[in-house]
Amino acid sequence: MRRVAGTIAGLAIATALSTLVVSMPASAQSTLNDSLAKRTQGNKDSKLLLEAKELVYDNDRNTVTARGDVEMNYQGRTLQADSVVYDRTSGRVLAQGNARLTEADGTVATGDRFELTEDFKSGFIDSLRVQQTVVERGRPVTTRFSAPRAERIEGETTVFERGTYTACEPCAKDPTRPPLWQVKAARVIHNNTERTIYYENATLEFAGVPVAYVPYFWSPDPTVKRKTGLLAPTYIASSALGVGAAIPVFIALAPNYDLTLRPTFLSRQGFLGQAEWRHRLETGSYSIRAAGIFQADPQAFQPSPFGAREKDFRGSIESVGRFHLNERWQFGWNLTLLSDKWFLQNYQIRNRSLTDLYGREAISTVYLTGQGDRSWFDLRSYYFKPLTSSDWQKHQAVVHPVWDYEKRVNGPAPIGGEVKLEVNLTSLSREATHFQEIPTQRARLFGIYDTCAVFSRETCIVRGLGGSSTRLSTQVSWRRSFIDPAGQVWTPFTYARADGFWIAPNTTDYQNYGIMGIAGQTDQDFTGRFMPGAGVEYRFPLVASAGSWGTQLVEPIVQVIARPGETRVGRLPNEDAQSLVFDDTNLFAWDKFSGYDRVEGGVRTNYGLQYTLNGPSGFHVNALFGQSIQLAGRNSFESGDILNVGRDSGLDDRRSDYVGRVLLQPWAGVSFQTRARLDKDNLALNRFEAAFQGTFGSLTTRFVYARYAAQPLLGLDDRREGVAVQSKLDVTPNWYLSGAVTVDLDHYRRNSATPISPLGQRDPTVSAFALGAGYRDECTTLEVTYSSTPRQFSGAKENVQTVLLRLELRTLGQASVTQNIGGVASADGVAP
Repeated sequence: MRRVAGTIAGLAIATALSTLVVSMPASAQSTLNDSLAKRTQGNKDSKLLLEAKELVYDNDRNTVTARGDVEMNYQGRTLQADSVVYDRTSGRVLAQGNARLTEADGTVATGDRFELTEDFKSGFIDSLRVQQTVVERGRPVTTRFSAPRAERIEGETTVFERGTYTACEPCAKDPTRPPLWQVKAARVIHNNTERTIYYENATLEFAGVPVAYVPYFWSPDPTVKRKTGLLAPTYIASSALGVGAAIPVFIALAPNYDLTLRPTFLSRQGFLGQAEWRHRLETGSYSIRAAGIFQADPQAFQPSPFGAREKDFRGSIESVGRFHLNERWQFGWNLTLLSDKWFLQNYQIRNRSLTDLYGREAISTVYLTGQGDRSWFDLRSYYFKPLTSSDWQKHQAVVHPVWDYEKRVNGPAPIGGEVKLEVNLTSLSREATHFQEIPTQRARLFGIYDTCAVFSRETCIVRGLGGSSTRLSTQVSWRRSFIDPAGQVWTPFTYARADGFWIAPNTTDYQNYGIMGIAGQTDQDFTGRFMPGAGVEYRFPLVASAGSWGTQLVEPIVQVIARPGETRVGRLPNEDAQSLVFDDTNLFAWDKFSGYDRVEGGVRTNYGLQYTLNGPSGFHVNALFGQSIQLAGRNSFESGDILNVGRDSGLDDRRSDYVGRVLLQPWAGVSFQTRARLDKDNLALNRFEAAFQGTFGSLTTRFVYARYAAQPLLGLDDRREGVAVQSKLDVTPNWYLSGAVTVDLDHYRRNSATPISPLGQRDPTVSAFALGAGYRDECTTLEVTYSSTPRQFSGAKENVQTVLLRLELRTLGQASVTQNIGGVASADGVAP
């Protein structure tokens, strides 16, 4: 079959090649392009490219007709059809039969019949279907418009009469079925310049069933990432706030900054105002968010120190920023200022700085970081704001600042190896010393804060010293590995560390009485500490073939470190070395303390045996078992400091407990890992953790079990044991079920009215539970979740039961509803 291609300026060639083409005078060869040039202000560069099987020029009707797989390209637009007729007199283009118009941005419009102007910008279309694909959140999203008849205006606006809009794919088995959701309207107007879709007399349908009617609304089209308008509302219902709704308003002031207003109307408390400003600059971005309310009914909250009943105005200010000073340096902040510790929780305001790791608190920080090829710099300050009634602000430290620097260089010839410099500066202060009674808690300050009735080193540990303290630590280390002809790996190392402490205790506040016996001074004082060390680590990796099982590796490891004993144990603050967990991860650490305030001393050997098997199809096994032995000198872990760190750790005897791990991965996607600390005398489990995770077809699950022996010398009076399970089941490609449960196997039954009463019997209980179901496809997300989580209040634990419903119609918007059920009598800060 012959095919003719070329510009209209080459119509003479097309005439010669086609037997069905009426002869055409030379003056008519550029008919279309001349006509288009006149209509485009003489722009002769706007050439029309035409491809067709047959081209006919009709002098009588003054028309040009192209038939058979017609394709016309003009100014980035492509028109395809079975036949196209150009009427030179009216300047109209009529396309019929499988008509298809593709815009420069990829938008595709199909219809039975197109009647357009010659530049394809305006006209009428019968049975129009428009398909547009954009990338949203990293995934392509295709939207679809359709209408029996539509009008195209200047290539910028399309008016769909009795139009429909949806982001859902048509049913593959039955395309005539209605999509999951669609919007039907008397008129759908898509303005490409404004990138906005307007709906008049619109109805929202689910599976063809009308569920909502709106006389008029508009939404940004899918290409818009940010546009001024209303966001999805959220609904609030609680005993303290009443019922209400937040209706956010997003204002795109410029491409690089915007403002979001979130007015919230509450039936019991009145108007809650929230505003967020976001600004992106060339080197970074920052945001500021503020919230505030003049409470109509403060009696809904508890009185001080349990709540904020005395406050009429409550609010918060938050700011987050991050800037790249250059390719290596960054500066930023994350700040939170609150009127009271209960505000965010009472008014259900999410905060980026919140953490629940060791207790609910907001962490404010300002930082400067730098990264070199072999160096690292981090300087930051912290302010901790506790958000539960059982935490006292005077116990919280203000860090001003903490500075870490690390630099690695090659060792000088001829010793070679690697030399590392580490520097840490920590300066902080707090108003009141934080005492904790051991082994049981019997006294509370104001009835809510943990403390000691009478200070004694035997019955009281110190979580933090009142006053200020500054420590500067510097460590230089060297190490190098040698491999002898037998394959044995020898790694000698040496290091030297110097610490300087500046301590200024606060002895004026009655809460700081007894501090003199801890720090050893009553006024500002300086003291120092020096710790050199040297050692060697020996490894002998033995590799053997396991036949069809793969390759196995057996590796004995021995490490010996010599250094003098630690000095001034218990006479110095301990702020950053309060956590000590002895397990396989730090068995061969030069210093097993977690921070700089403590330093390990004495002569010690660490030994272990590691086994690895790598098999086919992703099969993998790794196991390690070992022990640590104090050979000579003072055992730092036997000498507890002001927090008793080191005691009950498994390292406080000459021979430590045994530690080990086993990792089993039978195939890709399934793994089992366990680690344990076994008593050195009877192999009793002092610490045990096991985790399993895997995917089995449509089921994904994770199981975690943990058991920790009591450590009364550290204030952990009870054995802790629990199980946590998370699972997700894909019932169909779109529907899924999810669930999670946490079981406290050693929960002790206490008198909830008097939370400091003696222990009762063990009462295994479900401490947290969640169950959910959801649907997700290319256009819709629907989630329903029920959760029951513990809420800590003045030592008594009660569960908060919440139902969350979230519906998202992609490209159209989302809405969510959260509702507490069952009632919580002792919600933190809320009056019963």
